[in-house]
Amino acid sequence: MNFILETIKVLLLSLWYNLESFIYLFVPMKKKNVVGEIVLITGAGGGIGRLMAQEFAALGTVLVLWDINQEGMKETARLAKQCGASRIHYYLCDCSDKNEVYRVADQVKREVGDVSILVNNAGIVTGKKFMDAPDSLIEKTMEVNSMAHFWTYKAFLPAMIANNHGHLVSIASSAGLIGVNGLADYCASKFAAVGFAESVSLELLATGKDGIKTTIVCPYFINTGMFDGCQTKWPRLLPILDPEYVAKKIIHAVLTDQVFLMMPRSIYLIVALKNILPLKQAVMLGQYLGAFNLMDKFRGHSKKLN
Repeated sequence: MNFILETIKVLLLSLWYNLESFIYLFVPMKKKNVVGEIVLITGAGGGIGRLMAQEFAALGTVLVLWDINQEGMKETARLAKQCGASRIHYYLCDCSDKNEVYRVADQVKREVGDVSILVNNAGIVTGKKFMDAPDSLIEKTMEVNSMAHFWTYKAFLPAMIANNHGHLVSIASSAGLIGVNGLADYCASKFAAVGFAESVSLELLATGKDGIKTTIVCPYFINTGMFDGCQTKWPRLLPILDPEYVAKKIIHAVLTDQVFLMMPRSIYLIVALKNILPLKQAVMLGQYLGAFNLMDKFRGHSKKLN
């Protein structure tokens, strides 16, 4: 295709895609049917992982729960069963251990089947300034929050590719889009998770595997206990998010194949401003929004799963 024809095609499609996006502001997108899909959720022993399990249970999916907390998973399974799940399987798995991920993944494939919706949700936070954070905690943050995604993709993506069907969900963070004072290792791990998920989704599209969808979730602080003590300067603009609200929004994003989900909606504007404003103005805006002091009263704990 020559330059002129290709340029005309791009311009016409650009107009159509923008019109389509405008229409969807007023017309709800059709939700896909996930009955019978095998959904694996890491970090399912509590917090958002537990709430997502309950939401997926009500949709008739087969649930596979992973966590390092056996009792937490049992409680999640009990609650999910009350929500209508007929098949629930749970496995102890330390997602920071590549060999354990592969071993438990093989067990899941033998005992349950091929996972078709993978939710990488497990996460930890040290909450320490970079120079105060022990090397071991920095390494663990990277292993759980980002490297684990590599290993779960390696384990479950081949079956999705073979069937050209599946959904990859990355529970990242707004701290994976904007650097935050006092969260150097956490931001690094979440930036990595976002970049990895986005890159693999493009790789799949480039190879014609358009039946495998990707949803990247970037919320502000969620009231799950993971970021206990953190405060927001402007709660109307950047509220601490309600876990139930977040879980429902994530499930809706999956059902409508939404690629990026940021919460609250002000994050979309803040990210856009970060990319277009002069650096000094962006720093000033960050100070105004309280980004320099978010972690001052942090008392959360690294064992809480996001």
